[in-house]
Amino acid sequence: MTVIVLIATAEGLRGHLTRWMIEITAGVFVGNPSARVRDHLWNVLSQRVGDGQVIMIEPANNEQRWAVRTAGRDRGYPVDYDGLILFARPRH
Repeated sequence: MTVIVLIATAEGLRGHLTRWMIEITAGVFVGNPSARVRDHLWNVLSQRVGDGQVIMIEPANNEQRWAVRTAGRDRGYPVDYDGLILFARPRH
């Protein structure tokens, strides 16, 4: 399963994602696209993120069974802590 979260992005990105995934709440998409589609989506999202942020959680062959990609503003970012992926938020 793949989860994509859009934070403060253009409306067009939400429409683009609905072609392959289901929007379960505003800006949160869930689906099971192939690796090829997932990579295509990431290319589109990371290029068109603007001032917002995009977070993608995808299947991976590790202990947690998932990996994360982020693009855009640093409202939060993944940190590898002894093999575990944790999500940190910048101090303001």
